[in-house]
Amino acid sequence: MKIQHFSLLTILISFLFLNLTHAQSDQRPVEIDDYFNLKSVSSPVISPDGNWIAYTISQTDFDEGSSETRIWMVSKDGSVRLPMTAEGYSAGNPQWTPDGDYLTFSASKDDGKTQVWKLDMRGGEAQQVTDIEQGINGFEWSPDGDRLLLMIRDKEEDEGDDPKPHVIDRLQFKRDYAGYLDRRRVHIYTYTPGDSIATQLTVGDYDHSSASWSPDGSKIVFASNRTEEPDGNQNDNIWIVDAELGEEEGGLVQVTQNPGSDSSPAWSPDGREIAYRTSVEPEKIWYATTHLAITKADGSGPERLITKELDRNVGTPKFSENGNQIWFTFEDAGESHLVTVNRNGTGFERVVTGQVSVRDFDLHDSQGVVLMGKFNEPHEVYSFDAGTVTQLTHENRDYLAELIAPEVEEIHFNSADGTEIHGFLVKPIGYEEGRSYPTLLWIHGGPVAQFEHSYRFEPQLFAAHGYAVVMVNPRGSSGYGQEFSEVLFADWGNKDFEDVMAGVDHAIEMGVADADQLGVGGWSYGGILTNYVITQTDRFNGAISGASETLYRSLYGHDHYQLYWELELGLPWETPEKWERISPFNDVAKVTTPTLWMGGSDDWNVPILSSEQMYQAMKRLGIETQLVVYPGEHHGIRTPVFQKDRFERYLDWFDQYVKGE
Repeated sequence: MKIQHFSLLTILISFLFLNLTHAQSDQRPVEIDDYFNLKSVSSPVISPDGNWIAYTISQTDFDEGSSETRIWMVSKDGSVRLPMTAEGYSAGNPQWTPDGDYLTFSASKDDGKTQVWKLDMRGGEAQQVTDIEQGINGFEWSPDGDRLLLMIRDKEEDEGDDPKPHVIDRLQFKRDYAGYLDRRRVHIYTYTPGDSIATQLTVGDYDHSSASWSPDGSKIVFASNRTEEPDGNQNDNIWIVDAELGEEEGGLVQVTQNPGSDSSPAWSPDGREIAYRTSVEPEKIWYATTHLAITKADGSGPERLITKELDRNVGTPKFSENGNQIWFTFEDAGESHLVTVNRNGTGFERVVTGQVSVRDFDLHDSQGVVLMGKFNEPHEVYSFDAGTVTQLTHENRDYLAELIAPEVEEIHFNSADGTEIHGFLVKPIGYEEGRSYPTLLWIHGGPVAQFEHSYRFEPQLFAAHGYAVVMVNPRGSSGYGQEFSEVLFADWGNKDFEDVMAGVDHAIEMGVADADQLGVGGWSYGGILTNYVITQTDRFNGAISGASETLYRSLYGHDHYQLYWELELGLPWETPEKWERISPFNDVAKVTTPTLWMGGSDDWNVPILSSEQMYQAMKRLGIETQLVVYPGEHHGIRTPVFQKDRFERYLDWFDQYVKGE
């Protein structure tokens, strides 16, 4: 009997093991085509009664060569999920009417002009609310639900059918995706549904943003740079306009006087105070930490910084319903959390925390929802209540169920000067302890940004193809305080280079990275730092530099960063030595690494000019190189066939030069 019992147990264990192995074998490493099955979730908003959360889902249709965004709704317990807009057009910016009877959104259906639409929660088709000739840029319902606040860009003058030249007279005369800039500005309007026209509230040669109704509906707060030369500084301030009288009749109240950028204003429930994001050191441009501030809504001040000591960037603030706390997102060392602080600056508390990336949130009483992601899980909607976080949407559940997620390890190491640096090491699928692997140093953009616990397709793809991936947050990155970030000011390619190289050395010392099979690459500042890497070391077998810059004086007036260049390096004819000192093009003769140069033909953020210059120089020097230009693309590659092509070229280049295949 014992022998028979043992045999039966053995068979049972073997059966379970085989079934478990079979279940695991159903999963596979990610492939390029999986990218187009990813669903991007965003914009969660809670209904006034707290029972529903509307949100958007964006997904690419590879065959159609486009993406589409639809609005969905999920119950507060996650048990019911409903589509609210149909296929065939994109809808965004979901908002509930204050009474909760309608779910409204913006969409362009027939004539290509974006308008406000509404869906009756009792059922029926979407109804068009606005009919603005040039369309709208944004909207918000008044607290009583009778009117809309609209953001509308000035109409383009009708100049007939003949083509006309761009006539430029602005200091900031171009911007990526927008093209050449004219004097048409975005102004604030109010609109009563059923009326034939909207009422313009703001005037002048200024743009306006972040407009929001006061709690009693009598005023509108907004951000705008109303200096004499708004293109020549970053001095956005917070303003208030009377919702009935408008600027011309009622004037404006200037709420903030800070010479830096003030943005994202939020009313206190009693309408007496405004909370907002602020940068108080404009001379340090994007390296300066953004803080949470609060001031009186009548403009009498003072402007109080209430997160100065935290030394971390803050996200869009919102008051609690009782007005005692302010909620906001908080960036910290590879993570982004949802936090609160009392309106006097005391009682800082992390509400949704851990190895997560909180990107957005909405509140209802003391509860709320967050848009949250993790390193191996794309962002989804979660509810939170009394410390309990519950996932409500699972839009990528089927996608993730098919795939093997790579093992990810947070790494800490010292740079050349002893500074502690933080990052992530993504291990290849099928990683075996004690074995070293071809390794890619993949660098983030910015430079003031951070790799964090959020889903990125590139490291997933690289790990699936047998690479370890080193993802470092070097100096210049956000999330580690202003001093850490501003080390990079006018000194690119120095400490950040040392930091990423220390990360590679750390991965080698761990026994994961193969020192003889190294690659490096990135996009935007990731490509820029790649250029510094290949001009200072020959340790890498292959490199990919996407949308990068190399000869900075040649880009003055060509990219859209003229103000930032001037603040960081001075005018190029007055301080040419600063511009030339940090230009990696001047060291191109030192490059030995085969390098693939990539970018969009219409990118005015980081123009293709730089990639062309480096390609031409490397070709002239007889170094292995290639240039890939995506026609009609800007800084981000959006056309699905080009997205796929880029991933394929990433793998082909690294496989050829790093693996030697």
